Amino acid sequence: MAELTVRRLLIDLEAPFARRWNGGDAFRTAWFNALSMSFPVGEQFFIDAVRAGLKALPAAERERFGAEVQGFIGQEATHRRIHTLFNGQLEAQGHVNTWAPRSLVRIRRLDGLDPRHAVAVTAATEHITAIFADWMLRHPEALAGAEPRLQTMWMWHAAEESEHRSTAFDVYLAMGGNHLWRTRFMRIVTGHFLADVLRQTLRNLRHDGALWQWRTWTSGARFLLGRDGLLRQVFRPWRAYFAPDFHPRHQDAGLAEHWLREHAAQFAVVER
Repeated sequence: MAELTVRRLLIDLEAPFARRWNGGDAFRTAWFNALSMSFPVGEQFFIDAVRAGLKALPAAERERFGAEVQGFIGQEATHRRIHTLFNGQLEAQGHVNTWAPRSLVRIRRLDGLDPRHAVAVTAATEHITAIFADWMLRHPEALAGAEPRLQTMWMWHAAEESEHRSTAFDVYLAMGGNHLWRTRFMRIVTGHFLADVLRQTLRNLRHDGALWQWRTWTSGARFLLGRDGLLRQVFRPWRAYFAPDFHPRHQDAGLAEHWLREHAAQFAVVER
């Protein structure tokens, strides 16, 4: 099983940051702001889903997964706390988060259903965030011009997403989850995720006054669809999830491990 380290990030998110904090680029700022707006609700859902999944396992399996799940919960709880602080700064800037309420409505629909459903949703979302994270670690220029503390926050989160990318997946398999439902939920999650992040990004751009500016969309097209663009580059690893023999550990986490080693001074280890 994976050994997951819980880390406390040593940055100050109480101090305000610039409206276009991501190098003055309206689109990149709006996109990352949108992602952050989804995290506190999403991370809590992942914690609850995997914790419930662990409880549903036989005693021997609970013992086998116990330490890893505890590390997963610790990392996700830390992400939730950090992005709550970040989102507080966005609220002070006048941004309105419509993604989180929509997510809560969907989460409530899973109440009382087979707990494997919530774990399958978690595994699918964790795969999406892990491949996004790997892209970020390969393309740090996505945060070019951002304050060092904000670069650190996003890269740390990316590294830990890569680190715990298989926890929910393995719990789902241990619960008897099958390939058919795993891939069905990936299709559902992908549709909701893309629609939600784009919708929130548009709202953020409208608030910023940049929605109808030509340079906003040239930046967006380059960021998402250029030769090294995010959506273009993550399609292949996203599609890999549908293979019957897929496992998240098949995808390399070397960049995440390297970043965590090289930036150890930016965090304190809370639990190992």
